[in-house]
Amino acid sequence: MEVVKQEIKIADGNQQMPCHLAKPASGGPYPGLIVIMEAFGLNNNIRNITDRFAAEGFVAIAPDIYFRQPNNVVGYDDLPNAMRLMQSVKDDEVTGDVQAAINYLKTLKEVKPRFGITGFCMGGKIAFLTACRIAEISASVPFYGGGMVTPGASGKAPIDYVDGLRAQVLAFFGGKDAFIPMDQVEKFKSTLQKAGKQAEVVVYEDADHGFMCDERPVFHPAHAKEAWEKTVAFFKKTLA
Repeated sequence: MEVVKQEIKIADGNQQMPCHLAKPASGGPYPGLIVIMEAFGLNNNIRNITDRFAAEGFVAIAPDIYFRQPNNVVGYDDLPNAMRLMQSVKDDEVTGDVQAAINYLKTLKEVKPRFGITGFCMGGKIAFLTACRIAEISASVPFYGGGMVTPGASGKAPIDYVDGLRAQVLAFFGGKDAFIPMDQVEKFKSTLQKAGKQAEVVVYEDADHGFMCDERPVFHPAHAKEAWEKTVAFFKKTLA
């Protein structure tokens, strides 16, 4: 499917938030999809993923949730600065950022009122957190989201908001991920089950953190392909 893409700025409170927008060149209306970046910022990898979702029949938007910070895109080899930027993200602010992206999508004639969210690394955590806090989100696909069950600066963990979750969830983790211990993944899974939420948790035992990113040594082509296909099918079903 042919895709139209552009860099835009959208209203976010009294500020303007840069975003990458990609949508099918014709037809619609299509479901809206928010794509949340990794800890490294709104880089070409996240733009490419957003474009790929548009090619599958979604109007996809990737907000720059670091827009309040200077020097807000860093290389994959610069973990200290990625951590610095990631620690600047506040739960309430990022929930507002995602709501602003949804509000913008609502203004587009090509978008029908069905919204999903996905994210990678830090973005995976945000994709789950905001799905718990924004009732308009119908589907959430977090990829290797760390800190799902551990309290952050707000004193609460994303899983603490689970009672507000209305979205169906498809979550991916890597068994070799040193950043996310398997006991945390099991707690995340069991808490969702106990809360009676519609959720599937997929663990690729031989995959590492960042296995979806073809710009990193940890890229796992087979699991990336399978996870992508599962994600697209999941969104097409839940956002129909």
